[in-house]
Amino acid sequence: MDNRFDGLKIYRSIWISDIHLGTPGASTDQLLHFLKCTRSENLFLVGDIIDGWQLKKRWYWPQAHNDIVQKLLRKARHGTNVVFIPGNHDEAARQFVNVTFGEIKICLDYIHETADGKRLWIVHGDLFDHVIQHARWLAYIGDKAYQILLRVNRWLNIWRDAFKLPYWSFSQYLKLKVKLAVSFISAFEHAMVTETRRRGCSGIICGHIHKPELKITDGIIYGNDGDWVESRSALVEHYDGKLELLNWDKISKNIASVADVSSVKDGIDGGPTAALGELLSKSNSP
Repeated sequence: MDNRFDGLKIYRSIWISDIHLGTPGASTDQLLHFLKCTRSENLFLVGDIIDGWQLKKRWYWPQAHNDIVQKLLRKARHGTNVVFIPGNHDEAARQFVNVTFGEIKICLDYIHETADGKRLWIVHGDLFDHVIQHARWLAYIGDKAYQILLRVNRWLNIWRDAFKLPYWSFSQYLKLKVKLAVSFISAFEHAMVTETRRRGCSGIICGHIHKPELKITDGIIYGNDGDWVESRSALVEHYDGKLELLNWDKISKNIASVADVSSVKDGIDGGPTAALGELLSKSNSP
């Protein structure tokens, strides 16, 4: 069970992915709030933490993105087992697999055993995306269209906020309404579950498709921790081994104001970390 006091939530393990630092769409205030209000023995960064594709086109690295990296490094220094599993947007880090960077271990994938004995395979998921693997140029075009959609999404939510309306993801709504997108998500989930069974694991934790999910499919646990662009979600393991999908927008309302950035950022070490973003922006060309 997780212990709670003054809004602090303690878990055995936390999974987050698809932050896309280096882009305006990254929900940095909400993520800093999440990192401030949670503690865990294990923290798994399941890919696309930094968006090398976008950084390669245009350098965008405000202080808030620096603060996220520093906060993750600080958690690792203070004893959290932090494991970074690169995705397609930060794939340059895959050349450093099995290297430890600032106490953060870089792995291609990872097997985690829960408190109740379940073996979970952790991987970003892009290696099972046929568009990424066989039509990379199409993936880059799709990424461009997605960035445009996210800009529309940001302006829409600025308008909604002005009228005191809650955050709503227009891009997520379209994703779930377009038949082709729904078909892709279903095929992706099936591929991940099939490979998990082949590997003899109880379940899979992945990211990549920005669609948070936690369910049992054909006897296999399928968990997708979502993203910090649209969903602002995470997967967690409690101390009894129970898995839970968190929607941080809903949870944070009962803790503290996300707008109180000064309290969120206290204790974050200074120092430049933009070099890490520059390193991970050196992704392969399409």
